[in-house]
Amino acid sequence: MRLSLRPAVFLASTALVLTGCGENGLDFDMRGAFGNAHSTADAARNATADRPLPDDRGVISYPNYQVAVARRGDTVASLSARIGASAAEVARFNGLQITDSLRDGEILALPERVAEPVGGPLRPGEVDIAALAGSALDEAEANAADTSVETTALEPAPRQRRQPKGVSTVEPVRHKVERGETAYSISRLYNVSVKSLAEWNGLGSDFGVREGQYLLIPVAMPGKPKSALDPEKTTMPGQGSETPEPPSASQPLPQEETIPAAEPVEPVAAPDLSDPESASKARMGMPVRGDIIRDYQKGKNDGIDIAAAPGTPVRAAAAGTVAAITEDTNGVPIIVVKHPDNLLTVYSNVGNVTVAKGDSVGRGDKLAEIRSDGTAAVHFEVREGFDSVDPSPYLN
Repeated sequence: MRLSLRPAVFLASTALVLTGCGENGLDFDMRGAFGNAHSTADAARNATADRPLPDDRGVISYPNYQVAVARRGDTVASLSARIGASAAEVARFNGLQITDSLRDGEILALPERVAEPVGGPLRPGEVDIAALAGSALDEAEANAADTSVETTALEPAPRQRRQPKGVSTVEPVRHKVERGETAYSISRLYNVSVKSLAEWNGLGSDFGVREGQYLLIPVAMPGKPKSALDPEKTTMPGQGSETPEPPSASQPLPQEETIPAAEPVEPVAAPDLSDPESASKARMGMPVRGDIIRDYQKGKNDGIDIAAAPGTPVRAAAAGTVAAITEDTNGVPIIVVKHPDNLLTVYSNVGNVTVAKGDSVGRGDKLAEIRSDGTAAVHFEVREGFDSVDPSPYLN
């Protein structure tokens, strides 16, 4: 049987849980400190009483319902047999199977009341004076034993019934888990810590709950809440330090002399790459604009390979005369241009040659094009006489 939680009951339960909580306590739960997230600070600070001890069978009897506490190695069947209940009914009521294993300390709600403990469950108002004020009674007896203190005998008070093991005076709210709910959302709903919720119900380390499961909501402990810090002895954030006066708009800040970390760098205009003649102050220009896909390596690669799209014009690196036009073993043209100072430039892996032997060419004049078949790159060499040299110094 699920208890109906009406708004008035909910407000009364919330007021009970909030008893004794200071408004300025330290927030140990940081989830509510950012954005518009729901704050769990009050739940983290609230102190709850310990769950009542079960009787020898593992049953806790409340005025309106009973629960059973599982032991290590229990299944639904073994627990039901120990308390004298129908295993099928207990399993159905808690959304379990008869053979399901239970955690040590896990709570199962009982669909029907089983045999009551000796004396039966206590009802509200049947307060155990000896349990609640034992220290006060002990102090009174000590004073009575002191012969120096004059005492007057009183009529014996009516003896109150002690709370037997397995029963409880304060009946907690019993919550049935709905689809989509978690231990965290339930703890926030009732303003209790998720740790207390787990301890009262024997939840696992992952705080997992299942749809249809009954949970006992921890009862608030009257008096001072549990806290790692004493607000009377601890300086809370924003206290104990003076707040600096913010700058005023009417009183400007004093002028400060700053020393630059380095001398300013004079800007240099970027070269106009559209004009081959002014593209670079280097001795030679790039035959094509593209990425160098193979570097110069003496004895292995006598030049550099520059990638470009097929059909891209291959231009003369510097002014000179076409000294030779020949072919490699695959019939691919090779162009050699002679320059002053006994320099030669070589262009191979090209096609659609547009010059002839003996032609004079200027820097940037078209010699040929990138081939449409094979590797789309021009092989470019610089030679001093007959020796190949690294083209990079000439192109930089």
